[in-house]
Amino acid sequence: MLLFRYLPYITQTPAAVLTVILAFVVSMLVGLSVHEFSHAAVADRLGDHTARRFGRLTLNPRAHLDPMGALMIMFVGFGWAKPTPVNPYNTPRPRLSMVLIALGGPLSNLAIAFVAGLPLRLGIVDPSLSLARNPDASYLVGLFLTWMVSLNVTLAVFNLLPLAPLDGFRVLVGLLPPNLAREISKYEQWGPGILMLLFFLPFITGFNPLFTVMNPLLDFFTESAMGVRGGIFG
Repeated sequence: MLLFRYLPYITQTPAAVLTVILAFVVSMLVGLSVHEFSHAAVADRLGDHTARRFGRLTLNPRAHLDPMGALMIMFVGFGWAKPTPVNPYNTPRPRLSMVLIALGGPLSNLAIAFVAGLPLRLGIVDPSLSLARNPDASYLVGLFLTWMVSLNVTLAVFNLLPLAPLDGFRVLVGLLPPNLAREISKYEQWGPGILMLLFFLPFITGFNPLFTVMNPLLDFFTESAMGVRGGIFG
């Protein structure tokens, strides 16, 4: 897992490694909570109050984080939050609502990335990836913000992949003509299995199809947010 590659350096540069761990934890807590809250907020605004009734119209991480999903993220690099309960058929235009609700989550992660990246883009602090042995405060802030940007961009782009149960699948189904959307929806049950296969494929073959597809968008949004090319995956 990406985070673990920094742990061997904790005795050499503990401040930098602890900053990376802190950035990862904060990014996941904030990124996942805001992501799920945004689904709920968009649905509520459009007239579907299902998430509100289930107590999900909140930024409190306890309402959104799944314990097993959080552990998987920490130790495997792949996990999940509790899906936000929504029903677009409670809104006047269900298909359009499905698209807008689904987009709410990834767009919120991009918003976090652009806010976190503002000091980097303005040159207040420099983006940092390498682990300095004697880091100063400015370096640690840059390291923290670089991870915040990169992780939230990754959350956004990953969730836009058109595979169930990701948000991109809902966007795809909502945008396709109704007949084609119904045909595509028949394969929804296979989405999680395909996603798991794609995730574990690099460990078997050395080829990472997910990041091959995602990298152009990761580079684009990371560069847009920070003002420089590259990130934790770049």
